Amino acid sequence: MRRLVILRPEPGASATAARARAMGLEPMVIPLFEVEPVAWEAPDAGSFDALLLTSANAVRHAGEALQRLRQLPVYAVGEATAAAAREAGFDIASTGDAGVERLLESIESDVRLLHLCGEHRTEPHAKQAITAIPVYRATELPLPDDFRRIEGQVAAVHSPRAGRRLAELANAASIDRSTVRIAAISEAAASAAGPGWGRCEAADAPDEAALLALAARLCDNPPQT
Repeated sequence: MRRLVILRPEPGASATAARARAMGLEPMVIPLFEVEPVAWEAPDAGSFDALLLTSANAVRHAGEALQRLRQLPVYAVGEATAAAAREAGFDIASTGDAGVERLLESIESDVRLLHLCGEHRTEPHAKQAITAIPVYRATELPLPDDFRRIEGQVAAVHSPRAGRRLAELANAASIDRSTVRIAAISEAAASAAGPGWGRCEAADAPDEAALLALAARLCDNPPQT
């Protein structure tokens, strides 16, 4: 069975690895990014109706300024994000499990949303007025010494940016892409990885459960000869 290479930054990488092990997969963690906070100022909470949180990293790295927004209910993408917000003292209005755009579709159009996000944000299609404020960034890590271990394995790609970085490092390390299979969280993430991989498929839904289900199938399926 092929091993599953987890490329997302910590602490998410270890959480994904634990879920993968519980499914009987053999993960190895090779993060391509490191998450760090950025300076920001909390706006007047009265100008918004709710917070939009699409990553638990926003809660982890927002710092003390986050508490000035405690009166706002939270719309969260993913249970991990909702759990982090709940632990920080926020009330959860709704948790989406199929990506930010599906969550936004369930929210009234006149709700004014404050999105605490990362610096590299993908603009969602939304009917609501959304104000985005970056509170963290994911910085690229240099080429890992053990990066060639991805040959013959399955790489889990959690974002388009991760797909692009994987392709860059594969070129730098002269990786034989034909030996590597990619399980991507979305069509955009799969496309960003570029051509030449043994297989490159997108999950049925933009969430980790679907991504790991796809990864399990690609790990179990023997190479074509």
